Order: sequence, then structure tokens, then C-alpha cells
Amino acid sequence: MNKCDTVTGVLLAGGKSRRMGEDKRFVKVGGMTLLERALAVLNAVFSEVVVVVAQDSPPLPNITFPVIRDAVPDCGSLGGLYTGLAYASRERIFAVACDMPFLRSETIRAFVATNDRADIVMASLATGLQPMHAVYGKRCLPVLERMIRDGVRKIQLLVAEPGLSVRLVTESEWIALDPDLRSFQNVNTPADLVAAQDLLARQPSSSE
Repeated sequence: MNKCDTVTGVLLAGGKSRRMGEDKRFVKVGGMTLLERALAVLNAVFSEVVVVVAQDSPPLPNITFPVIRDAVPDCGSLGGLYTGLAYASRERIFAVACDMPFLRSETIRAFVATNDRADIVMASLATGLQPMHAVYGKRCLPVLERMIRDGVRKIQLLVAEPGLSVRLVTESEWIALDPDLRSFQNVNTPADLVAAQDLLARQPSSSE
């Protein structure tokens, strides 16, 4: 299948891992590190892939994709999103975090194709908006810059910006793509890691 050439895949891999107790980018799920799993999926979908890390993050070994350090330090995921969006050569990016072991290329393709013009495409579930596994356009950059200046770190607030066009994917729409909502499952703690490893051991095809 041809790769998407109009959207850049951006992987946020900050590397803080405070709750994990070790660098979760390198913990293994299903025989691959979380970093490797996420990059493999993004590389299958997008012709341009960028990795964004914190300014103080140690070097990532054996990474063939551009690795960009946060343009603004200590702004969390919002700062990583801003950095990736500013660096990307495409007008829109698809952003995910590296601690999401159940990303699926088919699901991402369908999600990105939901709307090819909106400044933001984001899933809205019963549990809330999902800013990671979402599409952002370059028109978001001035808003992100303002949020950084004002000390606002919640990416979800972008959808309320009147100057941006937003497409919210409802839970019922999303379930048609991902019935178990597994794409949004992440690994933040050792317990999360055990659960993900167990799930993949029982259903090894779930992340393909």
C-alpha cells in the first residue's frame, strides 16, 4: 500500500518516564521496544516520520528518522506537538506518543482520511478528547505559541479555538475503526506494561 505523502507522522518520545521507573521507550512489548513498535507503524503509513524528544533526553540509538529536540523546554506533550508541527515539511501532521503499543496502520490511515482539510482531527470518546492519535495542521502553530507563552499545557483546548476548523470523530465512528478502543491504550506504569505484554501474548496480531 502506498504511503501517505501529504501528512507527516510525528512520534512524541520525550523520555521522562517518571511513573515507569525506567525509560519506557526501551521496554519491550511483543518482542519490540515501545519506540520500535510505534516507529514501525508510522513508517508503514507515512513517507515522512519525525521523532520529537525532550531537550535533555539521551540520544536514541539506531534511529534512522530525524530526531528533533523540543524547541521549548518543559512544555510536555504540547511542546512536543509544537516542535513536530513546526519541523514537519507537510502541512499537517499525525501525532502519537511512543508509549502506545497497539497502534494499527489501517486504523491510522482511516482516521487521517476522515477529513483532509480540517486543522484538527481528534477523537471524542466518553472518556474525553484524545489529543494523541490526532491530526494537526500548521494553522495551529500560532495558537500553540500563544498557549506556551501563557503557560497553558492542555492540548485539548485547541479544539475550542474559534479560528481553527475542527473535526471531532465520535466514539461510535471510532468503534467502527477500533472496536476495543485499543489504539489509545498506553503504558505509563509497570502494571500497564504487564497488561500490554499479556494482551499481546494472547492476541499477537492486535498491533499489526
